[in-house]
Amino acid sequence: MTEDLTGVRVRLETTAGDMTLEFLSDVAPNHVANFVKLSRDGFYDGTRFHRVIPGFMIQGGDPNTKEDDSRRWGTGGPGWTVDAEFNDVHHERGVISMARSTDPNSAGSQFFVVHGEAGFLNGQYTTFGRLVDGFDGLAELAGAPTKPGGA
Repeated sequence: MTEDLTGVRVRLETTAGDMTLEFLSDVAPNHVANFVKLSRDGFYDGTRFHRVIPGFMIQGGDPNTKEDDSRRWGTGGPGWTVDAEFNDVHHERGVISMARSTDPNSAGSQFFVVHGEAGFLNGQYTTFGRLVDGFDGLAELAGAPTKPGGA
């Protein structure tokens, strides 16, 4: 029996302040269960938002970002993948979606928080949550200085 995750929220503690996420278990139950499990297991503790594109999104969830070797950032995961659960939730500011490779069924732990309008991603990436608090932190992280290439 699958745990009912309706109403479960996760607080992301960042250098720009806390961000609170609520989940869309009705449209992406496997992605929600995966994210909540990883969160409860401490998988995300100490990870960084390694890809930042102002007006688009901030991406995190890679365990390799716990190390200083940024050449490996963006390549890590939990050791398993979750099949796509495409849905009708629009990619707009505050929506949480899973990052993946070119394979639609390759999502693992990396996720992104949409900072602007990104409707061109609709139907191609699994949306599984929304930011309900911490929009100032999202804006601060999206505007932080980055290395070339969005890292």
